[in-house]
Amino acid sequence: MTGRPAEQGTVGAIEVRRAGPRTTVQDLGRPGWAHLGVPRSGALDPAALALANRLVGNQADAAGLELTLGGCELRLTRAGTVAVTGADVDVRVDRRPGDVGRPLTVPAGAVLRIGTPRHGLRNWLAVDGGIAVAPVLGSRSTDTLAGLGPPPVRDGDLLPLGRPAGPPAPVDFTVGRPVPDELWLTLRPGPRADWFTAGAMALLLGTAYTVSPVSDRVGARLVGAALPRAVAGELPSEGVVLGAVQVPADGQPLIFLADHPTTGGYPLIGVVDDVAGLAQARPGTTVRFHGPQR
Repeated sequence: MTGRPAEQGTVGAIEVRRAGPRTTVQDLGRPGWAHLGVPRSGALDPAALALANRLVGNQADAAGLELTLGGCELRLTRAGTVAVTGADVDVRVDRRPGDVGRPLTVPAGAVLRIGTPRHGLRNWLAVDGGIAVAPVLGSRSTDTLAGLGPPPVRDGDLLPLGRPAGPPAPVDFTVGRPVPDELWLTLRPGPRADWFTAGAMALLLGTAYTVSPVSDRVGARLVGAALPRAVAGELPSEGVVLGAVQVPADGQPLIFLADHPTTGGYPLIGVVDDVAGLAQARPGTTVRFHGPQR
């Protein structure tokens, strides 16, 4: 059993019996450090994590788990309340079925099982009291690019829990973000749009792309029509923000997500307003762009 560094005042823990394909600790991130090369990181869908936290009585920014393709099996060493949000997935407490988007009571020693999503890609799990691993630069989030925060969750980990802050929310039903077959993203021109031909922006706004299997928390790589450049050569590294659409040498766009680098050397053709929908975009999902006046 591998314990994680914890804050003082922890009460109980999560025993990770099976971590699943890719599970990380996430809160709402560490803003304010980009000038030192540290991105915000945090949950890929902040609203989904905040909802899970509210359902169990936590503050919205408490740390929980972000699960990619589920397959997670956890045991609580104390009685608690949990909530799962995000993709449609089977949830069980021992043999008792539970619902996504509702608080669930978990007795001490009971096993929580979260299956593989039927649609979409990710879920967020909150436990009353929050996951109380030691913060780094004010956040408990795992930054998979910079290596800050706790490492990705592994089988056998023991994750400390904080003291519950309040009662669970008295709700019967919540509405999560839908998982469409085709994802439309609002695109605004980027600082280097003039490095591309006029036809490149028309291609980007008029062509369907698909999500590549090599996408991750750093960025969603897209496959489709290559975007021709009007300016050849290299670009000195410059600032990169969440949602920036970078175009590497192969002409295929890349949308930066939560663990993006803070600088990059490929030109940015545009910036996407809201990237949270990409948190549920499986490989092969169709992505289309439109301007802000659609």
